[in-house]
Amino acid sequence: MLSPFERVIDIDLALGEGPVWDEDRQALWFVDILAPALYRLDWPSRALTRHGMPTEIGSLGLAEGGRLVVALRSGIHLFDPQTERLTFLVHPEPERTMNRMNDGKVGPDGCFWVGSMHDASPRQPTGALYRITPQGTATRVVEGVNISNGLAWAAGGRTMTHADSTPGVITAYDFDAATGALANARRLALLSDAEGRPDGAAMDMEGYDWSAGVSAGCLNRISPTGDVERFPVPAPAPTMPCFGGPDRRTLFLTSLARKTPEGRVAGALFACTAAVAGVPVGRFGAPPTP
Repeated sequence: MLSPFERVIDIDLALGEGPVWDEDRQALWFVDILAPALYRLDWPSRALTRHGMPTEIGSLGLAEGGRLVVALRSGIHLFDPQTERLTFLVHPEPERTMNRMNDGKVGPDGCFWVGSMHDASPRQPTGALYRITPQGTATRVVEGVNISNGLAWAAGGRTMTHADSTPGVITAYDFDAATGALANARRLALLSDAEGRPDGAAMDMEGYDWSAGVSAGCLNRISPTGDVERFPVPAPAPTMPCFGGPDRRTLFLTSLARKTPEGRVAGALFACTAAVAGVPVGRFGAPPTP
């Protein structure tokens, strides 16, 4: 199912996250939340470009006109990689100063779906999931979340998954790509620390949800009926998978730094080849999927 992973960058990450494949540029974007920085890895040449950010950057998505949509502690912005200009769009929860923005992804509706998390320990359910339109409207869709994570859509855009990492719950929803409406919430999986609590996710073309098991050094491939197949990875704390490459069968994986009995292991970016292709991710501002 997966070839051996190889490390594809020579820098260490504190909290690597949010990989997004850019088909037009044949590049992978990802972040180091705590640096804080946004990176672009040109896949053919392996050249790495760094863009410093003013605050923690939780996630990003591709946007129209070559720009990116980025989730900063200060809210949602558009970012132009050519000029490095940030344009503020909206802050979905300015009153919740105990939170920061976390996992986000552009959905089949052309909107940026992004969640927040309680930024202290022990985690409290002060986070939420938001739908951000290209016009800058923020709608709170899911409430009472500790750490919002695991956003992914199945091919055709009719199913969405979302995770809360602290309790280890992955929820599946029916998704309306024309309106962004969610319905029929049901538990897809409940994963313990030993099984790999869910962090970021990606969906393959067979409808399986690939969830980064951040607490167990694994990837969990979860069927639409909740069956779990586990794959070990060369990182104690993987954070998010992403399908990319020319055929969308290159599986990228970010990780965060973690102390282990053998010592501290830095965060990194890995890649391998998967037997099945991934679902392409939407573009902010693009028309809804028919």
